[in-house]
Amino acid sequence: MIYTVVFIILIGFIVYAFILMKPKPVKQIPNHWHNLLLENVLFYKRLTVANQKIFRNRIALFLAEINIDGVNTTIDDLDKILIASSAIIPVFGFNQWSYNNLSGIIVYPDSFNKDLQFSDMDKDRKILGMVGTGRYEKQMILSKKAIRLAFNNKTDKHNTPVHEFVHLLDKMDGETDGVPKYFLGKEFIQPWLELMHTEMESINNDTSDIRKYGGTSQAEFFAVASEYFFERPKLFKQKHPELYKMLSLCFQQPKQS
Repeated sequence: MIYTVVFIILIGFIVYAFILMKPKPVKQIPNHWHNLLLENVLFYKRLTVANQKIFRNRIALFLAEINIDGVNTTIDDLDKILIASSAIIPVFGFNQWSYNNLSGIIVYPDSFNKDLQFSDMDKDRKILGMVGTGRYEKQMILSKKAIRLAFNNKTDKHNTPVHEFVHLLDKMDGETDGVPKYFLGKEFIQPWLELMHTEMESINNDTSDIRKYGGTSQAEFFAVASEYFFERPKLFKQKHPELYKMLSLCFQQPKQS
């Protein structure tokens, strides 16, 4: 008898877990999203019409799965679309992807400090985005100002929200260490490390056009180089052909027209 009860409980647990894991239904995609994306997201504009439709569906699914909350700031449609686009851009090469290491995004009006304080009276407000740890595990904190700037300036090779989503991808193998083992085959890990260390040395010697923050650690190099890869793909390919090949392999991209 006791085994029957245990079996029923186990089945019930499996069914419950399956329900939780099922993707949330996606509501009908508003028509105005297409124009907002064309006007603000260069990555989307470069896609074929067929891939643009896929991109819209995927940002809709992301927004159905992930909560976005503003703190002392309002979150409008454009903010949601830019955040969701930042999430989908790095994973658009994969047929399906859900950020199972993310449950919510907190948006502050501007930069913040390491204690997550952001008022004008708080010191050292230099952070524009971060992936949470500890009690903020599975949370991302972003600056609204940085989100807007990331898509307003299309030539600076810099995109804060894409940077933070790349950190989440880096973390998929359990470590945020700049070595995307989850996405690269074992045979590519050593070549990637060699490329990364060579370029980090160039950054720190002021002989690279990759942003200096990329020279501070392996994790930051991966995120900074990925920003450049997605923001200015043609220039990145021209300036860094070997890195371009490796990141193309990692992200299974480009899928652009």
